[in-house]
Amino acid sequence: QVQLVESGGGLVQAGGSLRLSCAASGRTWINYNLGWFRQAPGKEREFVAAINWADGSTHYSDSVKDRFTISRDFAKNTMYLQMNSLKPGDTAEYYCAANRYSITAVKSQYDYWGQGTQVTVSS
Repeated sequence: QVQLVESGGGLVQAGGSLRLSCAASGRTWINYNLGWFRQAPGKEREFVAAINWADGSTHYSDSVKDRFTISRDFAKNTMYLQMNSLKPGDTAEYYCAANRYSITAVKSQYDYWGQGTQVTVSS
């Protein structure tokens, strides 16, 4: 059974940092690409970043590039999102997701989703 479990969300002041984790189980993740999406109240779920589990290649949205870093730990089967220089506009529920195709920004191409973790950035 596939499980993606996010953790690490919380309340932080603008300019601060948080690190999100996504613990992945139930698949041989070397064949997958994992990504982070976020959804603010009243808005569409949007792409944040993605990583190829095998070679570590990455893809970022323009809104987080140079502030966020996606990474993975083979031994722990865990993906991370290091978020620096946080802004109030980063406030959202953050979801991890997995697909077998590519480090795509297209959410419909992701087959598995976690339950989300809330990030709130105060001004």
